[in-house]
Amino acid sequence: MNVGALFGISILMCFLSFGIITRFYIWPRIRSMNPREALVPLVVVHTTRFVGLCFLVPGVASESLPSGFASPAGYGDLIAAVLAVIAIWTLTARISWALPFVWIFNVWGATDLLNAFYQGEIHYHINPGWLGAAYFIPTVIVPPLLVTHGLIFWLLLHSRRSNVVPALENGPKSA
Repeated sequence: MNVGALFGISILMCFLSFGIITRFYIWPRIRSMNPREALVPLVVVHTTRFVGLCFLVPGVASESLPSGFASPAGYGDLIAAVLAVIAIWTLTARISWALPFVWIFNVWGATDLLNAFYQGEIHYHINPGWLGAAYFIPTVIVPPLLVTHGLIFWLLLHSRRSNVVPALENGPKSA
């Protein structure tokens, strides 16, 4: 089978798998929480984004991986991880500008991931083999990060209206 097809199937299956996990385990728990408190576990996941720096490590990623892709992807992830740490601090310390800062983190983080996909697929036409061991970042790590970004956007948009998180259409109903 074509390597590009295997790469695409891996990403699709990760989205599917994490979507199921979110539907049955994450969303029911998040929905039962105060929106401000529910943001913390969703943002915590993003503190691990420093792992994107591996795009810059020779031997982890192939030397064929364009630096025009690797540098923005790696450093963009590092910035997202730092922003996530600050966002968690603002939320847990109940700082007045916590929600605006979570917006900043979430817009940066989601844009960084979507830009990396765009750059890899459209601009640089990256061969998945060029990723080396970093292959697991877009296939196993990025889909759950994008799903959590979506949940964070959902909570941020609905936190203004109420202290109760609304049900997703056709989503799970929890107590």
